[in-house]
Amino acid sequence: MAKYQALILGIQMATEMGIKNLGVYGDSQLVIYQLLEEYGVKKEDLIPYHKYALQILDMLDTVKLQHIPRSANKMVDALANLVATLVLGAEEDMTILVCSKWVVTSSEDEFMKEVGAISVYEVKKEDWRQSLIDYLKHGKLPSDMRRKMEIQRSASCFVYYNETLY
Repeated sequence: MAKYQALILGIQMATEMGIKNLGVYGDSQLVIYQLLEEYGVKKEDLIPYHKYALQILDMLDTVKLQHIPRSANKMVDALANLVATLVLGAEEDMTILVCSKWVVTSSEDEFMKEVGAISVYEVKKEDWRQSLIDYLKHGKLPSDMRRKMEIQRSASCFVYYNETLY
């Protein structure tokens, strides 16, 4: 369900941005091949996600779905894990508000059953993401040349959309 949720949210974001031609590269062989209709959807709790994903993919002009094996993603996974461990030091703490958001709601799919939720985090203090948000949202950069270059370089890996940094 988590893979479908991530896919659906990504497609929704792309359509809201006016993108009509989309390449989807996923490491979930099951999800990609179910969407390509090479695999059937046997788990009942995945059926609403599958149908909704196909429905929103049909709104695009062209879609390329491609499975990327997890082994090809080892470097990306290692970097993501490294960043996650470096974000907070041992003495730092942070309050996180966890909320639920339905990806597929009953109004979008008539036979919808209760399905999983995604997590949304609200960080109460300024952290490393704030300088990226300031740059992506307002074009604001610090006066320190080294920090300015770091932000510009790393900003290419992020998207700030609908008040969320991706």
